[in-house]
Amino acid sequence: MTNTSTKPKGATTYKETAFGIISRSELLKLELEGTKRGLIFVGKNYKEDITPEFILRVHNTAFGWIFPEWAGKYRSIRVEFSGKEPVLPHQIPEQILNLCADLNERLNNLNKNDEAYIENVVSLLAWFQHRFVWIHPFQDYNGRVARMITIQILLRMELPPIEIKAESNTDRQKYLNAMYSADEGNYEKLEKLIESALNESLKSTT
Repeated sequence: MTNTSTKPKGATTYKETAFGIISRSELLKLELEGTKRGLIFVGKNYKEDITPEFILRVHNTAFGWIFPEWAGKYRSIRVEFSGKEPVLPHQIPEQILNLCADLNERLNNLNKNDEAYIENVVSLLAWFQHRFVWIHPFQDYNGRVARMITIQILLRMELPPIEIKAESNTDRQKYLNAMYSADEGNYEKLEKLIESALNESLKSTT
């Protein structure tokens, strides 16, 4: 049976926080505030190199005040989503290190004078988001952190930040379907979501 959530089993009902055991509705409010904190952090520090240490700081800044026991640390548990199991916990540090190296190499090879520059940026962002979520370095909020780092990448390239809508059930399902297609090597749906968001941001800044 396919699991339609990218979160580890039980994550959506886990409510033990730094503020005690709280309801799901209360947790949602904290998650929104955490996302805001993470976005402010990457906005202020977008010139920093994207390294494993920086990624850990992003996650900790956004969610460490809610879940101090595990936020800002690589997951130590095995998880499964979409009927598949991502990398094992002991493989995460090396996988994230390689991801950062690959990302920075690809960033260095982007040419702003290339006619296909925006298309290449979109392809890079789709690759990064999918790979990050597939590695699933954290116990929770992998998708949110991937989207935060995406914004940092755009700011580093002097492009406007984008919002890939994934909060409502409909938008989240579109995002998940795009990620599932990428699991099979087809990035088209994910690239279309990112391209649409980027075009919208570019229009709003002109």
